[in-house]
Amino acid sequence: MAEYEWDSRIEYLRNTRGLYYNDDYLEFLVTTVWKINRAVNIVDYGCGYGYLGLKLLPLLPAGSTYTGIDKGNDLLEEARDVFGKLPYSTAFIQGDIEHIVAEREYDIALCHAFLLHMNRPQTILQKMIDSVQDGGLVVCFEPHWIANAANYGFDELQHSEVVRLGILQKLYEAGANDSGKDGNIGIKLPILLSQLGLRNVECRVSDKVNFLHRNMDVSAKEQLFQSLREEGIGQEPDDPATIVKQLMRRGLTEEEAQAQYAAELRLFQEFDENSYLTYAPNMKISFGMVRTNSTS
Repeated sequence: MAEYEWDSRIEYLRNTRGLYYNDDYLEFLVTTVWKINRAVNIVDYGCGYGYLGLKLLPLLPAGSTYTGIDKGNDLLEEARDVFGKLPYSTAFIQGDIEHIVAEREYDIALCHAFLLHMNRPQTILQKMIDSVQDGGLVVCFEPHWIANAANYGFDELQHSEVVRLGILQKLYEAGANDSGKDGNIGIKLPILLSQLGLRNVECRVSDKVNFLHRNMDVSAKEQLFQSLREEGIGQEPDDPATIVKQLMRRGLTEEEAQAQYAAELRLFQEFDENSYLTYAPNMKISFGMVRTNSTS
């Protein structure tokens, strides 16, 4: 059996998730926005090692349960190990989500940075909807890559010199058109949820702004810098010939590809632990209510 890509990226997932939300903001969503005041049964599509469960279960009313579904065996083994030491009711199901059919038994269906990897996200959304009881919620935490790319703040670098938004948007749109996998799906989810029949659809934006600076505690600075690198900020590009060819295959002209490589190289050369950087990932959090009774 071929290795599942995300089974080998547990450390990446663990090291980057802390960039997105402050805990008090998640508590605000649970208590003030979603007004969850009774125990709920949650299912998490593409749960990975159970990140959302780890963040949300301590905030939910006692008696709430969490079920995670994922294709990755190693990811689920990690989840079972972590949750086995915690006082929560959890279950984990391994399988291809495109083929799994969940019963309509949950109060909330969640996903986090999952739909962007699906070439038929509407199909997955419908599965999520079909697993939620009348009056329950579907909640999707998904990225909006172009907003993410626009939300860097540098000290001495000009943003336009190292992040070429026009070229990036062209690449994102071409990739979505070719494969159906859309890194900008976060901003489109309110439309998709409404089109699929959800009521009271809303969208929020993640709150966390990460600030790397020279006056930080050394260990905190090293940890944040490595997380930002793993997130893709200032990573070392491959050799120029390879990158340019890849970019041209993805739809750029040679001039655009050369300019994009130069921008990536410049950011790699300039960005280090002593840089000043603010970074707001700008994740979109879209949600809506399931109504199975058309007269409701």
